[in-house]
Amino acid sequence: MLRYLPFLLVLALWIYAFVDCLNTPEEEVRHLPKVAWVIIILLFGEVLVGPVAWLITGRVRRAPAGGSTPSPWHRGSAGRWVAPDDNPEFLRSLDSSVDKSPDKDDPKGD
Repeated sequence: MLRYLPFLLVLALWIYAFVDCLNTPEEEVRHLPKVAWVIIILLFGEVLVGPVAWLITGRVRRAPAGGSTPSPWHRGSAGRWVAPDDNPEFLRSLDSSVDKSPDKDDPKGD
Protein backbone atom coordinates (compact mmCIF):
# COMPACT_ATOMS: atom_id res chain seq x y z
CA MET A 1 0.00 0.00 0.00
CA LEU A 2 2.83 2.39 0.81
CA ARG A 3 4.26 2.03 -2.69
CA TYR A 4 1.11 3.69 -4.12
CA LEU A 5 1.38 6.74 -1.86
CA PRO A 6 3.68 8.84 -4.11
CA PHE A 7 1.42 8.18 -7.09
CA LEU A 8 -1.67 9.18 -5.10
CA LEU A 9 -0.01 12.37 -3.82
CA VAL A 10 0.99 13.39 -7.34
CA LEU A 11 -2.52 12.63 -8.58
CA ALA A 12 -4.10 14.64 -5.75
CA LEU A 13 -1.87 17.66 -6.46
CA TRP A 14 -2.60 17.36 -10.17
CA ILE A 15 -6.36 17.30 -9.61
CA TYR A 16 -6.24 20.14 -7.06
CA ALA A 17 -4.24 22.41 -9.38
CA PHE A 18 -6.50 21.61 -12.33
CA VAL A 19 -9.73 22.34 -10.42
CA ASP A 20 -8.21 25.45 -8.84
CA CYS A 21 -7.21 26.74 -12.27
CA LEU A 22 -10.67 26.09 -13.68
CA ASN A 23 -12.36 27.87 -10.75
CA THR A 24 -10.08 30.90 -10.81
CA PRO A 25 -11.57 33.95 -12.54
CA GLU A 26 -9.73 35.06 -15.68
CA GLU A 27 -8.72 38.42 -14.14
CA GLU A 28 -6.87 36.67 -11.29
CA VAL A 29 -4.68 34.52 -13.56
CA ARG A 30 -1.11 35.78 -13.93
CA HIS A 31 1.55 35.55 -16.68
CA LEU A 32 -0.39 33.38 -19.17
CA PRO A 33 -3.99 33.00 -20.36
CA LYS A 34 -6.12 30.58 -18.38
CA VAL A 35 -6.32 28.11 -21.28
CA ALA A 36 -2.53 27.96 -21.43
CA TRP A 37 -2.36 27.21 -17.70
CA VAL A 38 -4.89 24.39 -18.09
CA ILE A 39 -2.81 22.87 -20.90
CA ILE A 40 0.41 23.21 -18.88
CA ILE A 41 -1.18 21.56 -15.85
CA LEU A 42 -2.52 18.69 -17.93
CA LEU A 43 0.64 18.12 -19.98
CA PHE A 44 3.20 18.47 -17.19
CA GLY A 45 1.13 17.23 -14.28
CA GLU A 46 2.71 13.83 -14.03
CA VAL A 47 6.14 15.31 -13.35
CA LEU A 48 4.68 18.00 -11.03
CA VAL A 49 6.02 20.89 -13.11
CA GLY A 50 2.61 22.12 -14.23
CA PRO A 51 0.75 21.99 -10.90
CA VAL A 52 3.65 23.46 -8.94
CA ALA A 53 4.09 26.26 -11.48
CA TRP A 54 0.38 27.07 -11.24
CA LEU A 55 0.38 27.10 -7.45
CA ILE A 56 3.48 29.30 -7.24
CA THR A 57 3.06 31.76 -10.10
CA GLY A 58 -0.23 31.24 -11.87
CA ARG A 59 -2.76 32.77 -9.52
CA VAL A 60 -2.91 36.01 -7.58
CA ARG A 61 -2.88 35.11 -3.89
CA ARG A 62 -4.70 37.45 -1.54
CA ALA A 63 -4.32 37.86 2.19
CA PRO A 64 -7.13 36.41 4.31
CA ALA A 65 -10.07 38.74 4.94
CA GLY A 66 -9.47 39.01 8.68
CA GLY A 67 -5.76 39.83 8.62
CA SER A 68 -2.39 38.90 7.26
CA THR A 69 -1.97 35.65 9.20
CA PRO A 70 -4.10 32.55 8.77
CA SER A 71 -4.59 31.94 12.47
CA PRO A 72 -6.71 34.14 14.75
CA TRP A 73 -4.30 33.39 17.61
CA HIS A 74 -1.57 35.43 15.90
CA ARG A 75 -3.63 38.55 15.38
CA GLY A 76 -3.75 41.64 17.59
CA SER A 77 -5.42 41.71 20.96
CA ALA A 78 -8.53 43.54 19.67
CA GLY A 79 -10.57 40.36 19.36
CA ARG A 80 -8.89 38.38 22.10
CA TRP A 81 -11.04 35.95 24.07
CA VAL A 82 -11.49 36.66 27.76
CA ALA A 83 -12.26 33.97 30.32
CA PRO A 84 -15.66 34.43 32.03
CA ASP A 85 -14.13 34.95 35.47
CA ASP A 86 -11.99 37.78 34.05
CA ASN A 87 -14.86 39.45 32.19
CA PRO A 88 -16.49 42.17 34.34
CA GLU A 89 -19.61 42.30 32.14
CA PHE A 90 -20.21 38.60 32.64
CA LEU A 91 -19.73 38.87 36.40
CA ARG A 92 -22.20 41.77 36.57
CA SER A 93 -24.76 39.75 34.62
CA LEU A 94 -24.41 36.94 37.16
CA ASP A 95 -24.98 39.35 40.05
CA SER A 96 -28.09 40.77 38.44
CA SER A 97 -29.53 37.35 37.59
CA VAL A 98 -29.01 36.13 41.17
CA ASP A 99 -30.81 39.21 42.55
CA LYS A 100 -33.81 38.82 40.20
CA SER A 101 -34.56 35.09 40.47
CA PRO A 102 -35.89 33.63 43.76
CA ASP A 103 -34.55 30.30 44.97
CA LYS A 104 -36.94 27.54 43.87
CA ASP A 105 -35.79 25.12 46.58
CA ASP A 106 -36.48 27.55 49.42
CA PRO A 107 -40.13 27.12 50.55
CA LYS A 108 -40.15 30.51 52.30
CA GLY A 109 -38.95 32.39 49.22
CA ASP A 110 -35.92 33.85 51.07
